[in-house]
Amino acid sequence: MKLLPLILFVLMFQGCLDKKSETTSEVAMKENLSINKEDFNSKKVVSLNFEELERQYLQKKNDSIYVINFWATWCKPCIKELPAFERLASDYSDKKVKLLLVSLDFPDKLESQVIPFIKKNNIQSEVVLLDDSDANSWIPKVSPQWSGAIPATVIYKKDIRKFYEQSFTFEELETGLKTFL
Repeated sequence: MKLLPLILFVLMFQGCLDKKSETTSEVAMKENLSINKEDFNSKKVVSLNFEELERQYLQKKNDSIYVINFWATWCKPCIKELPAFERLASDYSDKKVKLLLVSLDFPDKLESQVIPFIKKNNIQSEVVLLDDSDANSWIPKVSPQWSGAIPATVIYKKDIRKFYEQSFTFEELETGLKTFL
């Protein structure tokens, strides 16, 4: 009988350990909240290698204007300019302007840094994570003028492209965009 309280304590302690190891998305699913695991982990941010990024986003030949911003959660100038990009996407959504934010964070930081950053800052634009470590091969494909520094932005429509290796204010970004309208 003296062992019964000890056994109950161990079982209760083990139950607490099991709950602590559940992820936020698993807890939400169990509680029937509106977050599903796919949305939480990867639906908002897809990892692509450069060939996939180039094929899906950097070679469109339609009537839309594409604004592609290369950034990272550890880059202060990148973070500072993100609201300007978000505002541009919102203000010009009816003008066939498409914004893509390409995160250059390390792939192992997707769930621990990138997704929480997007949620915390209420980023509404599409975000992809570039998972391609051979930067020496893909940087010049984005632009021969690119040294590799971020933030960097490409604005294009069909075959007309402009590349910017700089930070933007909203006004500067809007001025760059208006040359394509």
